[in-house]
Amino acid sequence: MAWHWIATEWGSPERWRFEEYDPPAPGHGEVTIEVRAAGVNPADAKHLAVARPGVNLPAPIGYEVSGVITAVGPDTEIVTGRIGIGDEVIAFRINGGYATEVTVPAQKVLRKPAPLTHAEAANLLLAGSTASAMLHAVDARPGETLLLHAASGAVGVSVLQQAAQRGIRVIGTASARRAGEVRRFGGTPVEYGDGLLYRIGAAMADAGVEAIDAALDAAGTDEAIDASLALVSDRRRIVTIVAPAAAAEHGFQASSGSQPETARYRDAVRIELVEAAERGELVVPMAREYPLAQAPEALRLLAERHPGGKLALVP
Repeated sequence: MAWHWIATEWGSPERWRFEEYDPPAPGHGEVTIEVRAAGVNPADAKHLAVARPGVNLPAPIGYEVSGVITAVGPDTEIVTGRIGIGDEVIAFRINGGYATEVTVPAQKVLRKPAPLTHAEAANLLLAGSTASAMLHAVDARPGETLLLHAASGAVGVSVLQQAAQRGIRVIGTASARRAGEVRRFGGTPVEYGDGLLYRIGAAMADAGVEAIDAALDAAGTDEAIDASLALVSDRRRIVTIVAPAAAAEHGFQASSGSQPETARYRDAVRIELVEAAERGELVVPMAREYPLAQAPEALRLLAERHPGGKLALVP
């Protein structure tokens, strides 16, 4: 028997249940993974807070894991090729990652990048594919300068790394205490708050930059939206992942995994992200690991304050 978290009613993680279950044996095109770490993301709770079309209760929880293959369905290969018992893998985007063991479609599974721990690997693809999709949405090009809001968050840190690999300069808003994290990954930090536009202008002058080519918003604040609109004339080159209402009001892009085109892009970029992590070019800063049984506590920390890195649940 295994254990997993499920939502039996809509609402906060405190309403979820942690219970025993029997994972099904893998059929054709499926594998079973012994979970070594599950990634923790805001979407894990957000998507179960209220009733949503296409989601039925009880609902398993968690979109990404890292672990070890314990069973393989007949004539089955994962995204990155042949697989065997005991091989280390990651899986995204799945349903039910908050578990000790899970059976999932093989098309969601890739080999785990060797340089990453299981906790790091379990947090690679949701943030990484979201970041890549944002860069893709604004057609970011080598030699350009981007404005990135919430640059020290999980998605922001991945944007910084992916942009640096492409020769793209990033000016990133963050708190003063997180400025070092922005610099660590190649960005130019600017403290958010009153006077933001002035500080961005000063950062541009110091860098010899005459214009901001595109803006990426992972903060969703009025300040972030206003700065993006003030600095980027072409609204097709502004994208948000957290403020769809503002995007609709002002005529810029909103990116979401629920959009079919964006979902296809995120799936397609998974191999590229895994290969970058394998080469040591994409890392996942961690803040803390929690026992799997303490999932609501982990999500409470994520909701209440910036944890300073990713969180993982460890069975």
